[in-house]
Amino acid sequence: MNALAIAAVGFLLGLRHAVDPDHVVAVTTILTSERSFRRALWIGALWGIGHSLALFAAGGAIIAFRLVVPPRVGLTLELGVAFMLILLGFRSLRPLQQHDHPHPKLDPRRPLLIGIVHGLAGSAAVALLVLTTIRSSLWAAGYLAVFGVGTIAGMMVVTGVLATPAVIAGERIVRFERGIRFAAGAASVILGLLIARGIIVAGGLFNEVPLWNPK
Repeated sequence: MNALAIAAVGFLLGLRHAVDPDHVVAVTTILTSERSFRRALWIGALWGIGHSLALFAAGGAIIAFRLVVPPRVGLTLELGVAFMLILLGFRSLRPLQQHDHPHPKLDPRRPLLIGIVHGLAGSAAVALLVLTTIRSSLWAAGYLAVFGVGTIAGMMVVTGVLATPAVIAGERIVRFERGIRFAAGAASVILGLLIARGIIVAGGLFNEVPLWNPK
């Protein structure tokens, strides 16, 4: 596989990776009251940057040192994503207080941190995939970098698409905002609980021999 093919595959898989259900649901909880297309794209970029930094750091170490991630560690990282989705969901379900601003100033740390948590959870799976196809550590690192760029681009597309109806509708969507927040929050909590159940029950996180299928 030549460099161009590796770059193309890495970028396309990065785009595909951005639209995983847990990724989309997580950023949706941030975008529920967002009616600025530029800010929506910035949220997607920040998530992608956080994801790519964590992926490159953890995945790069796995590739460089040929590390084997213990199943319990992999499951625990994925459980962190489940807990984060549940917390994000409950935050969206919380009723707005009188002192809350309906459109608060964007805190860049939030989407960045969410991306980092997702990146850490997915780093082992991506690194293992790379190790099975690319023998050169240098080329593998390049693949991770291109994959990260694709993920950033993909999440910007996702957040842009999610924000478009609100941007077009403008103030007319205000009356539906509570319903949108509730739907996003409920989806985040339910997905988080389902992921946690799969990790604890099917994966046997607390069993003597846990079963982990990196994905």
